[in-house]
Amino acid sequence: MPKIRTHKSAQRRFHVTGTGKIMHSKVGKSHLRSRKSPRVKRQYAMKVGLHPTNRRKIKQLLPYA
Repeated sequence: MPKIRTHKSAQRRFHVTGTGKIMHSKVGKSHLRSRKSPRVKRQYAMKVGLHPTNRRKIKQLLPYA
């Protein structure tokens, strides 16, 4: 049986924690940052969990994660 291919762009955008949660970076963190408040800029540094409706699709793209 052949190996399953990992979707490489999904591999760069998402990672799986030790408990199995899929995490990703927030969008909009690199453009027009001067008008954003310091609080918002700090929040962009954090990773957020993937929404449950998208979890099944990302699991298919990352079969070995």
